[in-house]
Amino acid sequence: MLKQHLQLKLGQKLAPQQIQLMKLIQLHTLEFEEELERELEENPALEIAKEESKEDDYSSLEEAYQDEGTESIETDFDVNDYLYDDEPNYKTASSNYSADDEEFDNESLLTEGQSLYDYLMEQIHLANINEEDVKIAEYLIGNLDTDGYLRREIKSIVDDLAFSQGIYTTKERVDDVLENYVQKLDPPGVGARGLQECLLLQIEKKVSSDKAVSLAANILRHQFDALTNKHYNKIIQKYDIEEEDLKDALDEISKLSPKVGGNFDTQTITINQEIIPDFVIQVKDGIVIPMLNSKNAPTLRVSEEYKDILTTYSHDKKSADHKQAALFIKQKLDAAKWYIDAINQRQNTLLQTINAIVKFQKNYFITGDEKSLKPMILKDIADITGFDISTISRVVKSKYADTPNGIIYLKDLFSDSLTNDDGEEVSTKEIKNHLQEVISKENKRKPLTDDALVVILKEQGYNIARRTIAKYREQLNIPVARLRKEL
Repeated sequence: MLKQHLQLKLGQKLAPQQIQLMKLIQLHTLEFEEELERELEENPALEIAKEESKEDDYSSLEEAYQDEGTESIETDFDVNDYLYDDEPNYKTASSNYSADDEEFDNESLLTEGQSLYDYLMEQIHLANINEEDVKIAEYLIGNLDTDGYLRREIKSIVDDLAFSQGIYTTKERVDDVLENYVQKLDPPGVGARGLQECLLLQIEKKVSSDKAVSLAANILRHQFDALTNKHYNKIIQKYDIEEEDLKDALDEISKLSPKVGGNFDTQTITINQEIIPDFVIQVKDGIVIPMLNSKNAPTLRVSEEYKDILTTYSHDKKSADHKQAALFIKQKLDAAKWYIDAINQRQNTLLQTINAIVKFQKNYFITGDEKSLKPMILKDIADITGFDISTISRVVKSKYADTPNGIIYLKDLFSDSLTNDDGEEVSTKEIKNHLQEVISKENKRKPLTDDALVVILKEQGYNIARRTIAKYREQLNIPVARLRKEL
């Protein structure tokens, strides 16, 4: 049985403008530029203000009424609400240039290249082999990953050739095509089924009377496990060689590439990973000055032409077509105003956040010494700015700052704290730096174990457990002691 009843419910929902702002905040400079270009294409009521008209007093939109849809067509609205001239221009113009800004052309980041697949296909079509073997080779090339490895089982490829290509063959024949044709292609090592085979294919291309090259080939073929585990003494005893001979062979192996497809781009376009800092931090006379580096964001304003069109259509209040057109233009003008407001809020949020970070880490920016970094978490900055922790997280996500000591990743400034023997709170980043420094000075013939690192750091005043040392070491991409061993 259906019943009607009233229910009072308190809820919280994000307006579309708030969602748009959150998306804008987390974009770094290049992504923000792309988003801005996309918005300019989609909304003709939003335009870039010309340089010479930056000082002009732009007109703006008043707050639009909220109702939309078919009912709005029948509702009269005053066009003057959208053409009010006394509203300050900062509400409809967003100037994101600083005095030091220069034009940045991201087209220079794009360079054309050739994919590994295309490069191999060109070679296989020039080879003197029969038509069916060419099709098998083409299918094998199509199954290579971006590093140039064949990760699939040959048996699975034989089945696929039968079902999808109508080629009924055997495992032995596919193996033969792989080894005699595909693996003979350039670059050396392509088509390998594992790291050992990849390195062997490369060393075999350069095997000569050179003793070091021959020894390197033998080690890769027969002592690969001992090599990967750095059991150098076992290799020396096995081949009855001197330590210098092994060093020469290891030097030859180090010249080989474990990812022969790494120099090729799979999508024909290569994007250079050039970092464009989102913030510029200067230090003058002991004063740290943070600024936004917004050279990719032009000065925006609401289109004067669209406001004139709105004026024209609004004079005829009897025509339904004109009312429909006026409503469409009003929506575009509203969207332009909301977008400019969102950009202004974004810039304000970024600036307040970087000001708080600079204030918190002032000594670090002045000295450039990572040991002066104070423990800082997202909540610390959220408390200073009054923003939510999630907002601070979006601000620092994938953003960089240009400082007197180089470009830094903003998130690297955040770290937890530990208490040293003196009762002082120190940043975990400081401890990691000490750990890295100790490991860099160790005897590479006898690398320090995690237990030995615990003792050394304890002597320096950092009382840390062995599992914490292991965690920090992994975060620094430092292998275990056995794998750090060198001759």
